[in-house]
Amino acid sequence: MISVRGVRKAFGAATVLDGIDLDVHSGEVVSILGSSGSGKSTLIRCMNGLEKLDAGCITIDDFDVSRPKELTEARKRSATVFQLFNLYPHMTAVQNIALAPVEVLKIPPKQAEADARALLESVGLSARADAFPSQLSGGQRQRVGICRALAMKPRYLLLDEITSALDPEMTSDVLAILAKLASDGTTMVFVTHEIEFARTISSRVVFLDKGQLVVDLPTAEFFAADGGMAKPRIAQFLSKMRKD
Repeated sequence: MISVRGVRKAFGAATVLDGIDLDVHSGEVVSILGSSGSGKSTLIRCMNGLEKLDAGCITIDDFDVSRPKELTEARKRSATVFQLFNLYPHMTAVQNIALAPVEVLKIPPKQAEADARALLESVGLSARADAFPSQLSGGQRQRVGICRALAMKPRYLLLDEITSALDPEMTSDVLAILAKLASDGTTMVFVTHEIEFARTISSRVVFLDKGQLVVDLPTAEFFAADGGMAKPRIAQFLSKMRKD
């Protein structure tokens, strides 16, 4: 599992994460909700070792992401899909996907390319396999990003606001892929503002506010009148998100 214990992170005088405790077990889909600036994306970046912790510990299958040698092993078990795609512009879609399996997992290049093309076919992009990122729409680039993560055969998929830069039609396409992954039992930690989607696919909802974990509840409880809605801060957040 992913285990987060006592995690603190500050940027200068601003405390972004303040004593976070969280466990994510195999097969769970955990949505992390909260207002902008609540620490959601920072938590994901700490989980994948992109941000150094000020205090606390994060382990992925008992590998400590704060230790360089163990971080390598942790990253073999988890993969991240970013908000802004982060594809290599000089590589085609299939090359972007095949690169890490060859370099990190030592998969033979021909096999990695075949696997990459199969992944692209599964998300409806087989015809765009040899296109460069500049030749793809935002939604297509994000689907390539998801394929790149899945190519590492991760036990855990970390998703950071991956629909925030997309228009509604593209968002729908990407969310459909995630819903299929969830139904197949993929373990996901999903930072999102897509409230109704979180309600649909999540097994649990975590709510962050000003760097603190306010609640960690089963999804139905979070959205129920005697659960999340009974907490004024969460009720306020959900009401605002639905209006928006």
